[in-house]
This record gives sequence, C-alpha cells and structure tokens, in this order.
Amino acid sequence: MLINALLLALREIRRNLMRSFLTVLGIVIGVAAVITMVTLGNGATQMVSDQISSLGSNLLMMRPGQRLGPGRDSAGAPAFKQADVEAIEQQVNGLVAVAPVASKSVTLVADMRNWSSTVSGTTNTYFITGNWKLASGRGFADDEERAGKAVCVIGNTVRKELFGSQNPLGSEIRVKSFSCQVIGLLASKGQGAMGMDQDDTVIMPLKTAQRRLTGTLDITSMMISMKKGANTQSVMAQIRSLMRERRKLAENEDDNFNVMDTRQIAETLSGTIRTMTGLLGAVAAVSLLVGGIGIMNIMLVSVTERTREIGIRLAIGALENEVLLQFLIEAVALSAFGGLVGVALAFFSCLGISTLMSMPFLFNPAINLTAFGFSAAIGVIFGFMPARRAAQLDPIEALRHE
Repeated sequence: MLINALLLALREIRRNLMRSFLTVLGIVIGVAAVITMVTLGNGATQMVSDQISSLGSNLLMMRPGQRLGPGRDSAGAPAFKQADVEAIEQQVNGLVAVAPVASKSVTLVADMRNWSSTVSGTTNTYFITGNWKLASGRGFADDEERAGKAVCVIGNTVRKELFGSQNPLGSEIRVKSFSCQVIGLLASKGQGAMGMDQDDTVIMPLKTAQRRLTGTLDITSMMISMKKGANTQSVMAQIRSLMRERRKLAENEDDNFNVMDTRQIAETLSGTIRTMTGLLGAVAAVSLLVGGIGIMNIMLVSVTERTREIGIRLAIGALENEVLLQFLIEAVALSAFGGLVGVALAFFSCLGISTLMSMPFLFNPAINLTAFGFSAAIGVIFGFMPARRAAQLDPIEALRHE
C-alpha cells in the first residue's frame, strides 16, 4: 500500500512539474538560508578565535588609559617606563615573558618605493609573547639591543611593498631620518583581530625606536605572556595591584591603565557573532514556514482539482487511510525534495562564500540534518489538513463534482 501510494504521489508531482517546482522553491530557499547562515556564522566565529590566538598564547595586553581599542582614553594617562616592565617581570608570578613596545606610524622608503606602516620598538621577548616565527634571518643580538643599533625585522606585507619578490635581508630601509638594516623576515600571519594586517609591521630594538623615532623613553604598551595553566584572574590582579602602587593611585581613584586578556576579546566577539547568527538563522527559518504554507495551499488546490478522482477511488473500495496516505506522501515528497535541494545549494554556497571571504568552511552535519528533518516535518504538518480533507470526502458528492 505504501509503495503504491508513493508511486501515485510521484506520478502526480511529475504531471505538474512547473507547479511542483514553484511549490518547493520556498522550502529550498528556507533550508539553504538557514544552513548558510549557521555555517557561515560558525566559520566567522572560528576565524575570529584563530585571529585572536595568532596574537599569542595566554596573552595579556596592557596600555595606558581605561579602555583598549578605537576611542580608548589614553590621552593624559602616563606612559609606562622600563622600570615598570622590570617590576612586572620580577614581582608577578606565572609569567613567561614581558615585551615593552614603543610604536609609531611612519613612511618607509626602499629602492624608490615607499610604504606607510607601523614601526614597533621592542625586545626579543616580543617574538615570544606575540607568537612570531622568523621565515628567514635572525632576531636582535644582545649588543644590538643594548646599543640601540639601526637594525630591523620586517613583516611580509612590508617586504612585498618595498622589495617585491626580492630577498630583503641585508637591504636598507629609510625610516624617518635614519636608515635601518633588515636582518630578519617574519613568517606571515595574515589578517588579525579587527581586520588589521599583522604582517604590515617593522620591528626594531626598543632603544633604537626611543632614540631615533619617538624621542622619549616612554613605552606605549606591554605584551605579557603567561605560563600555560596560569590563573589569568590572579595574574591580572597582581599586575593591577603592582601598577596602582607604582603609579601612586589612591583607593578612590580609577585605574589609568588597562589590562586585557585576549581570550576575553575572543569570547566577546565570538558571543556577538553567535547571537547574530542565531537571529539571522531564525529570520531565515521563517521562509520555511512560508514554504510550508505554499505546500498546504497547492495541496488544497490539488484536492479540489481531483475531487472526482478521489470519489471514484472511494467508490471502488479505497479506504480513507489510503487516500490520506497518498496526499500526505505527496506533500512530504515535495518538502523532502525541497530540503535535499536546499542542503545541496547551501553546501556549495557556503563553500564558495567561505573561499571568497577567506574564512574556514565548517561542515556541520547536525544543522544539515536538522534543516532537512524540519523540511520533511513541514510537509507532514502542512500536508495533513489537505490530505484529511481528501480522505473525508463523500464518494457520492465527489462523483457529482464537476
């Protein structure tokens, strides 16, 4: 009986291909939209986590002012000094390295090319805290750091803009009013948090930047790497207490510095993306309901058109359950086919968009099965009423229907 009902349903669908196509279109769009939104949202969340992780493992960032990021209120807040760095290294437990940073945006010149970038004066500990690897060359020698020699390590973007495909090692870069010898090339990291290009950087010894670039002994930020398994809150509390003491802040005064855990940034951004993904997925799911209403509408039309056929089947001995099953299977077949097409469309759409946006493609079987199952359930729910109406037709009245 089931196979016979399925064959009858498929024959009816094939007889009205255009109408069937337009009927399942809403299901296709709904399923594809839901899967695409959730899959891209998961990919974006993973991309943000990877970008934050690329800044460094167990990393704390400390800067003057009460906030980090755009619009931070660092104006008026005193900069850090080398003594602050040494105090943190000696008195705070659970640390791997502390990297002082003095940075400034300048125009670089080499081989008749110029490029605006950020130059950071720091120490070799910066490569540890920032999880940087050298693609070629070397880091700073101890005597270069002590004497503040004009040497630098550049990122891949700076290399491309100033030297093209040439090997930059040993070449000179004009930085403001002095020349700097390139001794190392950083391994590429790509785009970082907030869309910044991590490879667009030049790193030189801290004393070199302070003497020849910034003109002060100020340190604009610190990169603090914690030991694996260290209690982040405890380390941050130690740093905060030490810096308040060194800055002579009274109990009723707010901090004029900020310590931020990069994992908190990742969790905040990931949470925001997940919320937006959920909202967009919910909006997309509405189109599934619209598709279900379309299926119910077309099935009601089909029942009206086939009233005489239904009457004949009932008159020659067909049971109400057989008629109910026939129309129900037809509705489920339409919605399930739309679900399959929607899943396939979403897969290729997500694959293309992920490649275009350079984000990871995370195939999630759960959301695909859920969306397909929901589309089949739509067929059952919205197809039941038309099928029940067909099954309850009076054979005599149905045979009189024109």
